Amino acid sequence: MNEEKKQANRIQTSLLNSAEKKVLVWLAERMPVWVTSDMLTFVGFLGACIMAAGYALSNINLYWLWLANFGLVVNWFGDSLDGTLARVRNAQRKTYGFYIDHNVDVVNETIMFIGVGCSPMVNMSFAMLALVGYFMLSIFVYINCHLKGEMRLTYGKLGPTEFRLILIIVNTLFCHIPWLSQWKRPLTLFNNDFMVGLYDYLAIVISILLFVFYLIGFFQDAKYFARMDPPKKKEE
Repeated sequence: MNEEKKQANRIQTSLLNSAEKKVLVWLAERMPVWVTSDMLTFVGFLGACIMAAGYALSNINLYWLWLANFGLVVNWFGDSLDGTLARVRNAQRKTYGFYIDHNVDVVNETIMFIGVGCSPMVNMSFAMLALVGYFMLSIFVYINCHLKGEMRLTYGKLGPTEFRLILIIVNTLFCHIPWLSQWKRPLTLFNNDFMVGLYDYLAIVISILLFVFYLIGFFQDAKYFARMDPPKKKEE
């Protein structure tokens, strides 16, 4: 017997959340009737592929980073609008939508981080470090979605949209300020030698932020669950 699942409470307190919601609802209300949420999910996937291609091609010319910027916008459009469209049309499929959306997110982020690691700006090791941090935080969110019925999409006033915007700004600066891409310094970590540029440091900072958000959330919620589910007293 199929039971209707209660939708998790979405917690979004990012800097751009209020304005973004208005834009997404405005776009959803004007989408042609033949456009579906599944189509938009695929558009988000296509945007991730375009972004990765732009980063890989930046090995030939840094102006290919504009293609990566375009891919980020396409990814935002599809990834952010698919759920909004379903809500505006009152056509939500809570179980199916959750399953498809978050599995495709895993694929998209993997493609995007690998693309960044293929660029001349970021060492693949640091890109994979950031991907591990993203996956740790994602798993934490999904666990809380199951146990607490809440889906936290924002940490430190930053969400996926803010991170996309940061990447677009950094990509644009790298295109037009040559020394940003040319600046490299040697760095040794765990007996491994790297030539580290500014984008590498950005990847390291993002990784640290993701790990910090994960650890803070983990210890806070561990206390919450300990109170909610205290140790059983032994029977005398």
